[in-house]
Amino acid sequence: MELFFSTCLALFEPRMFLSLCAGILAGVVGGAIPGITITMTIILTLPFTFGMPSLQGLATMIGVYVGGSAGGLISACLLGIPGTPSAIATTFDGFPMARKGEPGRAVWLGIWASCIGGLLAGIPLIVGATQLAYLALNFGPWEYFSLFILTLSIVASLSEQSLVKGLIASIFGLLVTSFGTDPLMAIPRLTFGWDFLRTGFPFLPILIGVFGLSQIMSDLEKAGSAQEGSGFGRDFNMKVSHPAIIREIFAQPVNLIRSTLVGLWIGILPAVGGSAANILAYDQAKKGSKYPERFGTGIPDGIIASESSNNANVGGSLITMMAFGIPGDAVTAVMLGALIIHGIQPGPMFVVTNAPIAYGMFAAYFLAHPLMVILEGLFLRVALPVVKLPQHILAPIVLVLCVIGSYALNNIIENVWTFFIFGALGYLMVKTGFPLAPLILGVILGDMIETNYIRAMMTSSDWMLFFTRPWSGFMLALSVISFGYSLWQRHRAAKRAGAPSGEADVEF
Repeated sequence: MELFFSTCLALFEPRMFLSLCAGILAGVVGGAIPGITITMTIILTLPFTFGMPSLQGLATMIGVYVGGSAGGLISACLLGIPGTPSAIATTFDGFPMARKGEPGRAVWLGIWASCIGGLLAGIPLIVGATQLAYLALNFGPWEYFSLFILTLSIVASLSEQSLVKGLIASIFGLLVTSFGTDPLMAIPRLTFGWDFLRTGFPFLPILIGVFGLSQIMSDLEKAGSAQEGSGFGRDFNMKVSHPAIIREIFAQPVNLIRSTLVGLWIGILPAVGGSAANILAYDQAKKGSKYPERFGTGIPDGIIASESSNNANVGGSLITMMAFGIPGDAVTAVMLGALIIHGIQPGPMFVVTNAPIAYGMFAAYFLAHPLMVILEGLFLRVALPVVKLPQHILAPIVLVLCVIGSYALNNIIENVWTFFIFGALGYLMVKTGFPLAPLILGVILGDMIETNYIRAMMTSSDWMLFFTRPWSGFMLALSVISFGYSLWQRHRAAKRAGAPSGEADVEF
């Protein structure tokens, strides 16, 4: 611990401290702008760290990672468009809360939950990095397949109006991933002779289109109503009491700790990512709530669950990267490259052989979270007034930013067409009562489900292994329980509302 505190003090050296702050601010800005993403931001930051000392460069990149994971909540709450995939679930309650006249409360609940969840996840990062990573390495393709099926089962609780429509949306999301080259055999399928489709539909334009364009079109549809502005109303509270916000978060200790653990565990597992973590945490918060029917209406529970999990996911990803040199997602893959560039080899002996660097990274992770709160608060002074803009001004600005974000992914016009196609699809889904979250979740998990299923079958043709391997069978059982519990919750809610049993069956 003495080494940890000494490296903490070293981070307050002016150059080190300014580099960390610059990384955090870059991450916040990159995360807040839909289409930029943490990955792109950290890739752009990497070249600036080449000439820095190892610890300074790595601290800067950790700052980008922490800041970006929390930055996505700004656009999620204010515009209803997740700035990053790890902020998808934040839109479910953050945006309705902002629309009800409390944008400041929505954003700050997310910021403080991200900070607290990230700090709690930092404890296992220091204490048991190697032990937790060893546990994750015991997961084979059977376990990963079952985990993704478990995650996909959350459509049962995310589909408010109709479970059937939620399942249809998730299946459609899975079908979207079937376009392009086979992830293992590299065999083109459903490309129709278009080179663009050889790699499949890019995820980010789909995400921005489904959430962004559909929201813009819905807002413009309501523009003729008596309400002026962007839908927030003239009077909304931008100022908050930070002690009250913190008390509100700690008033839900079970939700906070459970969501942090979900984010930490998903982060430890390679190739899963924060997008699955925040949705799974949101789902568990809803299932464990005494008032699940209020989720999606703008309650703090959903924001706390989503945001505490996505920053806890950062700590989990760092555990796997540092302990075994295995990147948990695209961001840690870039960071792994940075370690190697600086002549540092991650692995089980990383903490022992590179103790000053390892504990310096731990210290940077802890210091980055309170600094993120301060810097994101400064950024909000620019971001929050956006909600005051009239709809006829705000909508074109957001649309242009969405188009730029889609195009900037790899500078091809086909990404823009993807954005518009899936945006129109998202709008039609909203109009017909289909939920958007299951569609996005299907797109996220499709390739991973297919890849791990094929790997499992190539390893052994015995499909019973999915049920007989302990962890795999346990997670498949949880999927069934999750599905059944959601049905029971719906039945209970219908009884509370006094709905006839036949009516509840129709909504199934």
